[in-house]
Amino acid sequence: MGMAVLWGSPVSFLHGWLTLVICGECALAFSVTGQQETICEANGSVYYVGEWYFLDSDHCTQCECTAEGSACARTECTSLPAACIHVSHYPTDCCPRCEKIGCEYGGEVYELGQQFQPSACEQCTCHSDGIARCQVADCAPPPCVNPVYQKGKCCPQCKDGPNCYVNASRTQVIPGGEPVWVDSCTKCRCHDGQDAGYWEGNRLATCSHVHNCQPDKGLN
Repeated sequence: MGMAVLWGSPVSFLHGWLTLVICGECALAFSVTGQQETICEANGSVYYVGEWYFLDSDHCTQCECTAEGSACARTECTSLPAACIHVSHYPTDCCPRCEKIGCEYGGEVYELGQQFQPSACEQCTCHSDGIARCQVADCAPPPCVNPVYQKGKCCPQCKDGPNCYVNASRTQVIPGGEPVWVDSCTKCRCHDGQDAGYWEGNRLATCSHVHNCQPDKGLN
């Protein structure tokens, strides 16, 4: 096989001396002569000029072995999505990985944009920043003094209908609507929910007394 020498003298290349030759098949070959080759030592291993490697002590730092020694640069990790709720950090990785995005609320995981109702009074939406924002129902004051909460209903219900207390002692309750004689001399009437003032929280009846009347102790 014949060879054609392009240069009559060796050519300086990095840290050695190279003679460039071209073979008859046009493949390139290099022969290294001259000074001792530079090496880099790291991670308990030997690297030659041009080789790249990561530091075992810091997988974010990548180095190249050069004729002047190791040249290293550290990778800066990009920020994870705000809605990331599952982060993994593998031993061989430089940066953490986001495995899942969404919202966590009340121990449950929801997809971005998903609407859900964690309770009868709440309507929530999972937003792109990973925060579930909820609206809570604004219940009007119930027209009774003994409301109850029923399953599946947000606002309290007046199971026995509208009612109120006879007076500030709050020991006697009368139904709303028609006037009620609470004793032989006193007639009281609850607000029925339509009267002005009831919805401001007035739970006491309006009562009128018969003039110069002595209550009959036998009538309650």
